[in-house]
Amino acid sequence: MQRRDEELGMNRLHRTDRQLTLLYADYSIGICGWILVLLSLLFTLITLPISIWMCIKVVREYERAVVFRLGRVLRGGAKGPGLFFILPCTDTISKVDIRTVTFNIPPQEVLTKDSVTISVDAVVYYWVHNAVLAVANITDADAATQLLAQTTLRNVLGTKNLSEIMSDREEIACSMQCSLDEATDGWGIKVERVEIKDVKLPLQLQRSMAAEAEAIREAKAKVIAAEGEIKASQALKEASLVIAQSPSALQLRYLQTLDAIAAKKNCTIAITVPFEIAETSL
Repeated sequence: MQRRDEELGMNRLHRTDRQLTLLYADYSIGICGWILVLLSLLFTLITLPISIWMCIKVVREYERAVVFRLGRVLRGGAKGPGLFFILPCTDTISKVDIRTVTFNIPPQEVLTKDSVTISVDAVVYYWVHNAVLAVANITDADAATQLLAQTTLRNVLGTKNLSEIMSDREEIACSMQCSLDEATDGWGIKVERVEIKDVKLPLQLQRSMAAEAEAIREAKAKVIAAEGEIKASQALKEASLVIAQSPSALQLRYLQTLDAIAAKKNCTIAITVPFEIAETSL
């Protein structure tokens, strides 16, 4: 697993480098662009120290700033955190928050592989690992990630049975995380984790499952009771064989039973006497 994570990390790094290389490949502002840059620099020098307040920009520790010079991404990647300088009139900046973002996937009505309709919601954690790609490659990275997460949840659960969804939530979450991470790599977004919050079943299906579970429990109880009867009958059979070998044992057992009954003072004991004994006494 660790080796696989390392390979995925290396592949992600190579893809990011390739995308940045393609982004910077045609970086050229032309002669007119350089003239405008020189004029902006000259204007800044002439208007010092007033212009210095227009050149100084500060970004927080959890932010990165993507600088555009005459509409093109400035080489060197995102700026920050801390203090940096830009040229007024020619440079514009776009700030990106790189903190971990959490959002809830609204409950999705999903038809499982075994044709059962369920409602599932989840939680996704992600953060921006490359601010340049998050600004230059997509209009709204947050909204796109949320919509993609909803679609991915439906697609992944559509290939699973109800029993697999109920028992293999961790595997489903890992599958969703890998799919989302691969899809959002070009947007400069890293999906950290996906968690399945709740799986809601239709009321009729809940009743059916409850009846099925109760029937299974009753069947198990009957099997256990039958096994107990078998063991009890075997023990009685062995006891009868022992008593048959020794007639006095039956009399001892009879006396033990009387002693057990006599312990209860609120009981009346009736002792049966054979007719032969009664006729002899008369």
